[in-house]
Amino acid sequence: MGITARGVGLLVAAVVLLGVGFRYAYPELTVLGAAAGVAVGYALVTAAWRPRLTVERVADPDRVARGEPAAMVLTVRNTGRLRAANLLAEDRCGGRLVPVPVLRLRPGRDTEVRYPVPTRRRGVVPVGPLRVTRRDPLGLVALARSYGDMVPVWVHPRIHPLSAVPTGAGRSLDGRTDSVPHGSITFGSLREYVVGDELRRVHWRTSARVGELMVRENVDTSLPRLVVVLDNRAAAHPDRDAGVAESFESGCEAAASVVAAAIREDLPVSLLLVAPAEEPADAADDSRSRRGVRRAEPEVSHDDSSSSRGVRRAELELSRGPLDRLAAAELADGGEDVLRAALTRLRQERLGDTLVFLTGPGARGDLGHVGALRGAYPSVVVGMFGAPEPTAAGVAGLVVVDAADGAEFAAEWDGIRRW
Repeated sequence: MGITARGVGLLVAAVVLLGVGFRYAYPELTVLGAAAGVAVGYALVTAAWRPRLTVERVADPDRVARGEPAAMVLTVRNTGRLRAANLLAEDRCGGRLVPVPVLRLRPGRDTEVRYPVPTRRRGVVPVGPLRVTRRDPLGLVALARSYGDMVPVWVHPRIHPLSAVPTGAGRSLDGRTDSVPHGSITFGSLREYVVGDELRRVHWRTSARVGELMVRENVDTSLPRLVVVLDNRAAAHPDRDAGVAESFESGCEAAASVVAAAIREDLPVSLLLVAPAEEPADAADDSRSRRGVRRAEPEVSHDDSSSSRGVRRAELELSRGPLDRLAAAELADGGEDVLRAALTRLRQERLGDTLVFLTGPGARGDLGHVGALRGAYPSVVVGMFGAPEPTAAGVAGLVVVDAADGAEFAAEWDGIRRW
């Protein structure tokens, strides 16, 4: 609750008038002071009354690519019995305030506002809560309250179409092979029998031992497993334009493009961050329980691998999984020690066969550390964004793609013939 400048002035006048009236026995001044005090008290009581409002908001849509239109539909309904007079409302959308017309909103009526959500930049745009300010008729006191919850709008990086994905080397649970016949399968794991499973897949020996039917799950060893690593260290992206590192934004677009192409081709893919990052609150946390997904580590943001059953609900998984994490990704503090820790974990766990490392000009001196992963990953491709000059050919034995942005990276990617 806040007293306006007018209210402060009237309150001071009331104290002065009462003091002078009682001190010098002027009843007229005493009456004026008492009237001023009553007016301030009435204002406090009036502003303290809490209007009964319900707020509903719907994002249309709640997930968009950078630059695509998005809108928020806000509905405010007066559920009280008395007229909510002298109400001013503003909805917070990112860094700006949107006025909402609720003045003289009658009981049982509602008002609807539709306004655009800024999508010029990648990120998570918080919308809400609604801030309602109630004033007394004299404008002496103003009291602001919040209604409704905050709803995020996810602005994903742009996806540039890739006409090809790397073939890489086949990798199976029986061991990695450099050349695997297309369509070959190998044993993956055992799980409980569910209605509809083929009986020829029942593993009878294990079923007899555990006392219930267990079936085999096989994996296609001809499918390469991609690992996309986004370097989100601030040191790797030193150049800023209005506080935004364009090289990092280009890296996010490249990561989204590679992941989308892999999911479109039903290829297992993992999306990792070099520096520790917080998980988005609304980003498909249930996918962590899927088979084949590794335990979360500081260097690993998420593992969106598909099982032998294929990619189910691919578009939903892409939107609410890696794209949400890319939308929420931010630059983090960390130098060469953070990179070494992340690369050590990649080398120990060997998460895939083809490693795509996306970074900025500040990490050019760290490519030697990335090149050391060639023993664990048969194919290592580095995407270098925003570098003032091309990277020397064959540095650390890596395939380096120099690109100004995500679109140029996609064009260069399609031109690579050897992985």
